[in-house]
This record gives sequence, C-alpha cells and structure tokens, in this order.
Amino acid sequence: MNTKNVAHGAFITRISLGLVLIAHSLYLKLVVFTLPGTADFFVSLGLPQASAYAVFAVEALAGMALVLGYRVELAAAATIPVLLGATWAHWSNGWLFTNDGGGWEYPLFLAAVAAAQIFLGAGSYALIGSTSRATSSLETRSVTS
Repeated sequence: MNTKNVAHGAFITRISLGLVLIAHSLYLKLVVFTLPGTADFFVSLGLPQASAYAVFAVEALAGMALVLGYRVELAAAATIPVLLGATWAHWSNGWLFTNDGGGWEYPLFLAAVAAAQIFLGAGSYALIGSTSRATSSLETRSVTS
C-alpha cells in the first residue's frame, strides 16, 4: 500500500470536512440565519437556546482546526455529536437533503466522514502531524511487507 496516497487522501478528506463545517457555521448560521435565528430554530426543536451557540462554536473551531491540520482526531470527534444531532433534527424531513427543510442524508454522511477522519489522522500538509495509530500502522505494514 502506498502510504503517501493514504496521507494525501486523509488531507483531502480533512480539508473538505473542515470547509463544510466552516461554511455551515460562519456563513449559514452566522450570516444567513443569524445566531439568534439559529437559536430560535433550536428552541423550536425543544433544545436549549444556548445549544445553538455551542454548535456554532464546535463547527467553526473544529472546521478551522481541520483545515489547519491541528488536533485533527479531536476536532473530528467533537463534530460527531453535532452532526448526529443535525441528523436527528432533519429526520422528519425524510432522507434526501433536497427535501423541504433538508433531509438527514447529508449530516449523517458528514458524521461518517468525521468518524473516518479520526482513523485516518491529519494526513499531508498538516500544522501538527497525525497521531493516528491507523496511519502509523499502515506505514509500519508497508515498510515490513
């Protein structure tokens, strides 16, 4: 197995997930819906208003950490409860995200990508190199095989 390709694949996944999270926090929640509007939506779901601000912070900070390649496994892990919460919030709208109100396919897919990122580690071009055991074991296997 070519570990260089694995590292580049982890990099592409990391950047893609990070940019989506930044777009959903800084643009969608802050600019389009506004933070008070997002908080009102959370309240309409029966969630505390403060949880909207916590979700905004997790998405923005984790997204930036992923793009920079800083504490990637922790950043990806922090997003999974948020993304599963978004899956729950959109569940009644059906599967397709193009449905009215957005379905649950997209946030569930992003949760799966975040889980994969934990195992892949930071990959190439990271501020802080990957600490993932999966990447290390891939490198070990390819060297000893």
